[in-house]
Amino acid sequence: MNITNNTILITGGGSGIGLAIAKALSPANKIIIVGRNKEKLDAAAKDLENVFTIQADITNESDVNRLYEEVKTTFGGLNILINNAGHAHYYTISENSETHDNALSEFTTNYFAPIRMTEKFLPLLKEQNEAAIVNVSSIVGLVPGHHLPTYSDSKAALHSHTQVLRYELAKDTNIKVFELMPPLVDTDFSVEIGGKENGIPPSDVADDLVKAFQENIYEVRVGNTELLYQNFFAGTEGAFGTFNE
Repeated sequence: MNITNNTILITGGGSGIGLAIAKALSPANKIIIVGRNKEKLDAAAKDLENVFTIQADITNESDVNRLYEEVKTTFGGLNILINNAGHAHYYTISENSETHDNALSEFTTNYFAPIRMTEKFLPLLKEQNEAAIVNVSSIVGLVPGHHLPTYSDSKAALHSHTQVLRYELAKDTNIKVFELMPPLVDTDFSVEIGGKENGIPPSDVADDLVKAFQENIYEVRVGNTELLYQNFFAGTEGAFGTFNE
């Protein structure tokens, strides 16, 4: 798909993978980065071309409604929605008594918020000759990490939802649905689980997404995620299509 002259909204765009994507796409597109902390957003956008900020909590319905109205009014439309914001708790079930609360907070950000954002912005995306939705999941959406149990659950749910969304929107819209599946990435988000020592640069993830846009690769398995998939899951490549035909 075309990756120039688009208006692109990135949730969680003030740091990490979201900011790396903004940097990769900003020279030729209009980028809106969204997050809870306005100072963090403004600092991230300060030295970038064509990057605008909107403070909003995507887990809050009234904030999402306000965000939609501002994008529609100020920017006149939207071509690409990137659901990148994430939330994780690092723990093991056997040693934790707050599994339910952890799961609830993770699913609220990682699963229900992308669904709400997609539902809200779908009318704007449908107005475009070409549009896209990107859901950022994770390698643990394929194989759960025992130290990220309910985070893994939320990303597995997002993976499943993304497949259905892609299937449905391909029927009668021009909206392409991508899933970006990073491995461990060197971000502030992953410090507690060894991201600084063992993670790949967020720019690598952004570069793979740009390539996926250009080549219409809808499931973007970055780095070790691709290796894991080829070793264990390649035989199920056609399972979704077979099941749903």
